[in-house]
Amino acid sequence: MDLSVPQLTGTELAAAYFQAVLTLGLVVLCLHLHRRYRKSYFRDWAVAWGVYALRMGAIIVFLHTGLPVWLYYHQVFTGWTALALLWAALVFAQQLRWQPRFWILIVFPPVWSYLAIYELDNFMLAALPAVLFLHVATLATAWAFFQYHREAGSRAARLLAAFLVLWALHHLDYPFLRARGIWNPYGYYLDALFELSVGAGILLLVQEDLDEGLKALSALSAELQSGRPPEELPEALIERALELRAVSGSALFWANPGGVSSLPPPGDSRQGGLILAAAGECEGWTEEPPDVVLAPLLAEVMRTGEPKVAKELGRTDFPHDYVAALPVVQRERVAGALVVVGEARDPFTALDDTFLVALGQQMGGALWNADLNRRLADRTQELEELQERMVQRHEEERDRISRELHDETAQVLAAVNLRLGLLQEKVEPEDAANLEQTRALLGDGIRSIRQVARNLRPVALDDLGLLSALRALIRDLGSGGGLKVRGDLPPVLPDLPPAVELALYRTVQEGLANAARHAGAEQVVVKVGADPGMVSIEILDDGTGYPEHILEGSLRHSSGLAGMRERIAALGGEVSLGSSALGGASLKIDLEL
Repeated sequence: MDLSVPQLTGTELAAAYFQAVLTLGLVVLCLHLHRRYRKSYFRDWAVAWGVYALRMGAIIVFLHTGLPVWLYYHQVFTGWTALALLWAALVFAQQLRWQPRFWILIVFPPVWSYLAIYELDNFMLAALPAVLFLHVATLATAWAFFQYHREAGSRAARLLAAFLVLWALHHLDYPFLRARGIWNPYGYYLDALFELSVGAGILLLVQEDLDEGLKALSALSAELQSGRPPEELPEALIERALELRAVSGSALFWANPGGVSSLPPPGDSRQGGLILAAAGECEGWTEEPPDVVLAPLLAEVMRTGEPKVAKELGRTDFPHDYVAALPVVQRERVAGALVVVGEARDPFTALDDTFLVALGQQMGGALWNADLNRRLADRTQELEELQERMVQRHEEERDRISRELHDETAQVLAAVNLRLGLLQEKVEPEDAANLEQTRALLGDGIRSIRQVARNLRPVALDDLGLLSALRALIRDLGSGGGLKVRGDLPPVLPDLPPAVELALYRTVQEGLANAARHAGAEQVVVKVGADPGMVSIEILDDGTGYPEHILEGSLRHSSGLAGMRERIAALGGEVSLGSSALGGASLKIDLEL
């Protein structure tokens, strides 16, 4: 084989040094990316560019010395560079793992380079297989990025694939142009341009991954703050997770489906639990324990509290290229995991673990708050039901006491009054006068008992309805002479449930009692309004008005107002306090029907 080379010039050597420095810069760049994001494919790219730098070193030494051994090393490193770039691309796009059969490709460059440099005399026969090997490896690298573009919709990967296709075509000119010095020194600069293009494509991939990942995860984070009902939040989270690049299914695994109050201790690797919600290709996982494929991955996430990715799961009934789990953290403990599956690669891409762990903590906090809100809503409902039962029991007790006073005590006293009347007719006139006074006192007591009985359970409310009961209440209070009470009532009201009528009646009764006892009022107006779907009652007086602390919402020292508000709130209504147009207090009740 003719080992002679064209006459070397300083220009060619300068171009080789320039390309070598540029290549070392790409090594530094990829090492920085690996240190920043801790992704293996950045390390693999750094190794690939490092091998390329060794290739440039070999050709520089060859240009200085002319020794064939350095030409041999140059050819070996050239083949290994193409394989290293292909490997880094496959790891990036498909999470490829090493297999023993790959050694065949690793062995080819040194074996064929030895034959080409030392054994073969025909230049084309020696150069063409190596050039085709380099061409095919570069095209395969372009194909890996193009496949990733098809699966993930990455424009940066498509651009990178285009650069690599052009570089692969450029390799084919070696036997015809570059080996004969026609591209000298411009071939070096063209290779440097392709290196810069691939390096720029790698940076674009990182930036694109960051943009897409942050966009999807920001939407996920926004979902946590959306104020959704607690029962809807898990489904909303997994739907948002489907927006991550190349994700085709998502699920929310929870280690303690019964609640968040008894999580496993830190470092516990138990993965017992259920899939609370699932979407996409994971939809059938709901309410099931983790599959044997998922169990080891979830155990590792629960143990370490770090995002994990599994590749080549080895199950025909689990046909996904990867499954990834993001820990969900509550109260410094891993409570579960957001699981995603897909076809391209790790969906968390260039996002670093610190960000992902922080997101998992935010998810855990949101789920914790949602669980607290759910329990608070359940407890509030229980308290409302308890309050309703207490009011019902209270009314039943008042009804019982009212019946006993009216039917028993008042009747006994009336019988006593009748006996005294009979006795009055038989005694001396002086004793008869005393008995008359006693009967008058007894009559006052009977009337007082009957009034108390009516207040405890108004007969008009049961027999004639709310409007008639309110008219009777206003008439009775105004007939006492101490307070002028005026009613502004409509002719009819819509049919109301007995519980609503009773609550409104008690509220008006309490409001009028407050005006009579505490407000120092001389005039009270009761207004009742009925709109479609709404009943409103307003009580206005010209008294001293409410104290400041009551207007500010503190009802601790006013059991009557507090009980009134609780009665109406239990029915879904609202009680508002303020100042009236008469100069005193205003109490308004609004109740939707």
